[in-house]
Amino acid sequence: MRYLPLTPDDRSAMLAAVGAASIDDLFVDVPAEARLDGPITGLPGHASELAVERHMAALARQNRAAGDGPFFLGAGAYRHHVPASVDHLIQRGEFLTAYTPYQPEIAQGTLQMLFEFQTQVARLFGTDVANASMYDGSTACWEAIVMARRITKRGKALLSTGLHPHYRSVARTMAKYTGDQLVDGDPTLEAGTDWAVLAAAVDTDTSCVVVQYPDILGRIDDMSALAAACQAAGALLIAVVTEPVALGLIKSPGEMGADIVVGEGQAIGVGLQFGGPYVGLFACKTKYVRQMPGRLCGETVDANGKRGFVLTLSTREQHIRREKATSNICTNAGLCALAFSIHMTLLGEAGLRQLAGINHGRAKVAAAELTQVPGVSVVNSGFFNEFTLRLPVDARATVHKLAEKGVLGGVSLGRLYPDNDALANGLVVAVTETATEEDIAAFAAALKEVLA
Repeated sequence: MRYLPLTPDDRSAMLAAVGAASIDDLFVDVPAEARLDGPITGLPGHASELAVERHMAALARQNRAAGDGPFFLGAGAYRHHVPASVDHLIQRGEFLTAYTPYQPEIAQGTLQMLFEFQTQVARLFGTDVANASMYDGSTACWEAIVMARRITKRGKALLSTGLHPHYRSVARTMAKYTGDQLVDGDPTLEAGTDWAVLAAAVDTDTSCVVVQYPDILGRIDDMSALAAACQAAGALLIAVVTEPVALGLIKSPGEMGADIVVGEGQAIGVGLQFGGPYVGLFACKTKYVRQMPGRLCGETVDANGKRGFVLTLSTREQHIRREKATSNICTNAGLCALAFSIHMTLLGEAGLRQLAGINHGRAKVAAAELTQVPGVSVVNSGFFNEFTLRLPVDARATVHKLAEKGVLGGVSLGRLYPDNDALANGLVVAVTETATEEDIAAFAAALKEVLA
């Protein structure tokens, strides 16, 4: 709290009530070596407000914004143009200050927005139903895995090697406390995915198979055969989408039989923002809806027959018995979900398809120019707006050299997989509508120079 109206007498009375002689008595269980016995060392002393502002501004100037030059970073977070109207609308008071819509009679606007958001996500993913959003893509992925366990009563999840390593890391962390067995591995610099291998590995102990679409290397595959293999074995297919703009061109996971589709919604309506906050997307088939985490907003009518919106399903422990709760998700990323929904509404279906077409077209141009650089080749046989280059040298050093020339030229696989030397020469490049012809030319020229 910014203001604590307690007097010394108030504090003494509170300590007496709990049987403590002093504040220090409340921390006796904390080891002495872990307690501070004075001011924190290494921090500057007192300074004026003006001096602090200048110091913080100087630190901020060390940052490089995505729009400061050629930008080709992706690997799960993408730079797209967000119309100014999105930021304007989400800052309206009724949206900016809104929280959980416990009382539908005074939260109709928030509920309607979430209902529209759910509709957009379900249509985008090709599924029956979607929830009112999650924290981010990685936690949504884990929630899908544990949801599959509840449905199948099995505890082994097969993770594609093409799943983002950060998503895999989150799943590993959470699985320590649930006992789920995760079977995974690193990708290889090859054009094909490991989906056929996964299909062959599905057995009666498998709760789910998790694939990313497009995957961490930007590869795209048809998941229909894998979905059929999962269905035959009684397992669920979970598809992870980190670049939702791709679904403006390629077939949705739901159309190919995915049971649960999750992902990161940042690419639509939400800026990069130096790493967050972002918004998780979660959708599934109708028959699994009662095991879906988070909240579901529904449309109904009031006593007078007028349309209204309510929380139809809320499966967290605050609303129902703790042992019946399916998730400890305490809120949705509401403001980011609103930004997603506004941007999607402004685009419409035709606009999304056009945007996706521009992305793919620019990516093809970039791939063609970059592979003119001696020693550089594209791993992918197909891609949307993201592909992986195979360089003749370690990509980590190349990325730093490119940055020194003012080009943010992709994400090195060595950074994502530091213990796998076989991936060290891989560079993941994302090309969105924000990359101009001049940016692509500058990237190609800089790459040629640093590899010479």
